[in-house]
Amino acid sequence: MKVKQLSLFLENKPGALSQPMQFLAKAKINILTLSVADTQHFGILRIIVRDWEKAKKLLEKKGCVVKVTDVVAIEVTDRPGGLADILGILEKNGINLEYMYAFTLKRESKGMLVFRFDDPDKAVEVLSKEKITVVGGEELFKRLED
Repeated sequence: MKVKQLSLFLENKPGALSQPMQFLAKAKINILTLSVADTQHFGILRIIVRDWEKAKKLLEKKGCVVKVTDVVAIEVTDRPGGLADILGILEKNGINLEYMYAFTLKRESKGMLVFRFDDPDKAVEVLSKEKITVVGGEELFKRLED
């Protein structure tokens, strides 16, 4: 129930983000969601795409540094406290959250969040036990097509 995420290390300069986006666009690879974090000298672009292997090969061929990471996508109730409830479950079970970001997808009064955990397998086990909907890769893409 994990999703593959590509992380690209980019120099913090004009055009550094645009270039990989153009490579993916020309290859007709659609980005499901993304996150950009930066420091003074470099940034990290995190993306989720359906065909991550094709995207990885393409980006590496074009000279990008790419790392594949397992992340966990979950549904969260879109109401005050929805995220707080999930974070409380993670804290109670000693699961460390490294970072997270949200999808623009929203359906049935629920949003989608992407989490990077230091132990994603344990996180999936705990969240599933607590009746939190964990969405795997193919299911995630199917939901977008509905």
